[in-house]
Amino acid sequence: MFGIVLGLVVLMVLAYLGWSIIWVAPIAAGIVALTGGLDILEAYKSTYMSGFVGFAKEWFPVFMLGAIFGKLMEDTGMARSVALFFSRVIGVKRAILGVTVSTALLTYGGVSLFVVVFAVYPIALTMFREANISRKILPATIALGALTFTMTALPGTPQIQNLIPMSYFQTTPMAAPIMGFIATLVMGGGGYFYLITREKQLRKKGFVFEEPKDQKIVEDTGVVPSVILSLLPLVAVIISLNVLKWDVIVALLTGIGLLLLLNITKFKSFVKAMNEGATGSVTAIINTSAAVGFGTVVKAVPGFETLTHWLLNIKGNPLISEAVAINLLAGATGSASGGMGIALEALGAQYYDIAIQTGISPEAFHRIAALASGGLDALPHNGAVLTLLAITGMTHKDSYKDIAVITIAIPILALIISIIFASFGIY
Repeated sequence: MFGIVLGLVVLMVLAYLGWSIIWVAPIAAGIVALTGGLDILEAYKSTYMSGFVGFAKEWFPVFMLGAIFGKLMEDTGMARSVALFFSRVIGVKRAILGVTVSTALLTYGGVSLFVVVFAVYPIALTMFREANISRKILPATIALGALTFTMTALPGTPQIQNLIPMSYFQTTPMAAPIMGFIATLVMGGGGYFYLITREKQLRKKGFVFEEPKDQKIVEDTGVVPSVILSLLPLVAVIISLNVLKWDVIVALLTGIGLLLLLNITKFKSFVKAMNEGATGSVTAIINTSAAVGFGTVVKAVPGFETLTHWLLNIKGNPLISEAVAINLLAGATGSASGGMGIALEALGAQYYDIAIQTGISPEAFHRIAALASGGLDALPHNGAVLTLLAITGMTHKDSYKDIAVITIAIPILALIISIIFASFGIY
């Protein structure tokens, strides 16, 4: 048990320092194996790599196709078209709401969390400039649309955090819709209320819009595709996944195929965009697979029984146990999908058995797993947070407090409220 804790601490500290989880995870797994009495080389070559390869085998097509879809949406101008349209409809006076809604629509339609920042930021910057709103809360505004309810709560979202639990609980992307909508209202409504309150506070203190320093923002002023056409690929992914019940791979291929057809005149740029999307997906899948491999080693040592006993015997609803496990591991790895992967790889089968034995719907376990992955994952070393700050030209000192409220505090509140509803059989 000490080795498991030590391994987690090493993983968390080194990830926080910016070291890649690709090679940090095997080191942490080696510590767990050594203190657990396993042969280190065998634990790495067999146990660790079996978990690593198993996850990559199952999920690489989704990571790759999702990244390609998002990159094509960005490069064809369709992502910008959607963002521009809804920003203008909502109006400059409601710039925070406009940026949030635009970002949420893109991510709910299947655009990668990492890609959407590049598409939305130039538009968000223009809106904040016109509304004279401090850039301090711009990263948190984008985060509200991309890293909260569309990532983990909104039923049917094609984001990976909502898809991973399906194979463990035999569920669909629409699992526990009532819980999902309630969590969406808490995150979306609570996050928006916080941001407009924060904007008023900053304005009273004299903080208004300031032009980015040492950052050249080149906003594309060219003609963008029709917003109706631009929405079609997003709608196609959602309908094929949730209404037609097609496999997520087929759903993403449908969206990509429609994208290519609607932009056939830009065919010369397709190969470059698809190459970049596919290449970018490799790092994402390897990072998560590395975290899952660590979880596989944890599962193999004797101390895992102690850990399992402690987690599964947390007093109260077993959903609390699941929420605690995934939240802590997401925080340790700085990754929602990585933390969830470790927890469900190690404990998913037990939680499914508990669901069957207690009569609690596996759908509730699915939704809590997704929601829990989007809490402590957004600690300062989280990759999406670092990317968001880098693209917006802000620092942790400038904006992390607001990001933390939007992506940690309010989502954890939504998680607690969802567990309470589930306790009364409301899924």
